[in-house]
Amino acid sequence: MPYEIDKPEEQWRAELSPAEYHVLREAGTEPAYRGEYTDTKTPGVYSCRACGAELFRSTEKFESHCGWPSFYDPKDSDAVELIEDRSLGMVRVEVRCKRCGSHLGHVFEGEGYPTPTDQRYCINSISLTLTPDEG
Repeated sequence: MPYEIDKPEEQWRAELSPAEYHVLREAGTEPAYRGEYTDTKTPGVYSCRACGAELFRSTEKFESHCGWPSFYDPKDSDAVELIEDRSLGMVRVEVRCKRCGSHLGHVFEGEGYPTPTDQRYCINSISLTLTPDEG
């Protein structure tokens, strides 16, 4: 699928740190409980670190105790794309930025999540940039 922002991998490598590149462009995962936004409660908007697209609001962030920032819904329904992921010998749903195709994390569904959507978007902190609300 073509993305609105489509750059050669050499350009992504030049613009991102090695750790950012690994997660955003190679679908890596940052270590649990070490991400910058895991426990953040600052009101604001979380954007894609690779392209700046607004992805999640702090009002949809919740404590899931999974080790990564968790949200129950994206900011807009068309902000992310969901792709079946059969890596690691299991079926999961990968979450990517719809604007640039960068890997963000995974989404899980189930009645066990204390959210209005029964979903947990488990997102790598390193794939996000938080812009705090003004005021």
